[in-house]
Amino acid sequence: MVGKVYIVGAGPGNFELLTIKAYRLIREADVILYDRLVGEEIEDFLRSLKGKEIVYVGKERGERGEKRQQEINRLMKRYADEGKTIVRLKGGDPGVFGRLMEEMEFLHRHSIPFEVVPGVSSVNGAPACSNISLTHPEKSFGFLVVSGRDSGRIKDLWKEGTLVILMGGCTAREVALNLMRSGVGPETDVAVIERGSFEDQRITFSTVKDLAGRENDFMSPALIVVGGVVGLSKKFHDF
Repeated sequence: MVGKVYIVGAGPGNFELLTIKAYRLIREADVILYDRLVGEEIEDFLRSLKGKEIVYVGKERGERGEKRQQEINRLMKRYADEGKTIVRLKGGDPGVFGRLMEEMEFLHRHSIPFEVVPGVSSVNGAPACSNISLTHPEKSFGFLVVSGRDSGRIKDLWKEGTLVILMGGCTAREVALNLMRSGVGPETDVAVIERGSFEDQRITFSTVKDLAGRENDFMSPALIVVGGVVGLSKKFHDF
């Protein structure tokens, strides 16, 4: 019987910022493959667990990410083939600079069941712990997220990046029209996620053009994701 992989976000490092689900899955897992940036407090917790295989798979400075990822993939498949429950523990949130798509692609290709468990990202976690609000009614209507190595490409973000629009369900048609007016291509992939993380979560895949031409019947809360990653993610929807 094939095991299952849980790709879990560990949060920004503080043990108490682990989600309840992440904590439960770590306690229930047979194997934990953890990254370098999960934080010292969480590493200490992992070492205190009994009867589990705890494997460090973090990429060190100067190491080629592709080579390390191949080893991680090999381990996930090996343990899944043994019928084990695996927690693939990543720092922050798996979907933010965490090679999430690569690991989902690998697991999907080998028909290994998986589930992604979000974590508190340092994107919002670190500023919040520093009493810094990323948005403000008068001073900031939104924020961009880029890695340090891509900081010189901010002007290209709307062309090659991902756009997340919060609270956009009830105005989705207007949002789509505004995107096209701003230069976003009409065939750009879009996903509207209604009641994300709830049992009745619903995802609608579309294009900017199609979204602009439909009536709004989305439940709140809803957010809109725009960009190339949406098209890549469609095949995982029913997996």
